[in-house]
Amino acid sequence: MTFLLRVVISAVAFWVASMALGEHLEVLGGDTTGGRVVVFLAVALVFGLVNAVVKPVVQFFAFPLYIVTLGLFTLVVNALMILLTEWITGQTDWGLRVDGFWWAVVAALIVSVVNLVLSGLLPDKDDRR
Repeated sequence: MTFLLRVVISAVAFWVASMALGEHLEVLGGDTTGGRVVVFLAVALVFGLVNAVVKPVVQFFAFPLYIVTLGLFTLVVNALMILLTEWITGQTDWGLRVDGFWWAVVAALIVSVVNLVLSGLLPDKDDRR
């Protein structure tokens, strides 16, 4: 249940980022509103899987850069995860399209902030019992 909620939150975050960045970050596919929602959920699912599988490996090898940049390298890693999600979904008729690395950094910032805010609105696991 928690994973599905995280996917929905990420889908909303990608929607906010696509609205904020306009043509620089687009989610392609879905002719109807319901189709667009499904595409956003699919992109968020791929992003979640990329974060679960690839990101820990990248974080391990980039640990010295996290220390040197006092954690700001997190944005670069998140931008790379967005670009990897773009590449994976680019193999299909639907998916994410980002204009370049720096737009991916801006998108990573927006997605991270929206994820933080929406996750903060949810009750803690201890509070749900």
